[in-house]
Amino acid sequence: MAVSDKKVAFLLTRGVEQVELTSPRQALDEAGATTTLVSPSEGTLQAMQSDWEHGDVFDVDLPVGQARAEDFDMLVLPGGTLNADALRLDEDSVELVKAFFAADKPVAAICHAPWILAQAGVAEGRRLTSFAATAVDLKNAGADWVDEEVVVDGNLITSRSPQDLEAFNREIARRLS
Repeated sequence: MAVSDKKVAFLLTRGVEQVELTSPRQALDEAGATTTLVSPSEGTLQAMQSDWEHGDVFDVDLPVGQARAEDFDMLVLPGGTLNADALRLDEDSVELVKAFFAADKPVAAICHAPWILAQAGVAEGRRLTSFAATAVDLKNAGADWVDEEVVVDGNLITSRSPQDLEAFNREIARRLS
């Protein structure tokens, strides 16, 4: 699927689950989209393989405080426990998520990333999935949490874990095209 005129923001910080960044990004890059790493981290950020092993270091393309939803066609939120926990406490990151929802633009979140949806107040009434450890938080935020590999609810695409990346990537590419 060609998506060469589309721009996708990946919102992440230190502790991002590497494969949940690299796999969707590669799928979108190969389809021709322009991907941008947006972060409250400055310069570079350390990815993780699970929560314990250091992965690669990635360059930040755009500080989150300078990112605007109107400059992008989609927002992708990779997981990773450390990443997701830090982002949901970062005011600029939460505001960016809110802006994408206010603009009714697609948002894709995997694993622990849906935590920020609860923080942003956009999980309520949404059917979604996530890593099982975040289910109670999302239910408490008013979400209809389900245990499925990928869930699409309007402009929101969610998946549970790296094992679901094939389905997650397919839905992101389908929605973007």
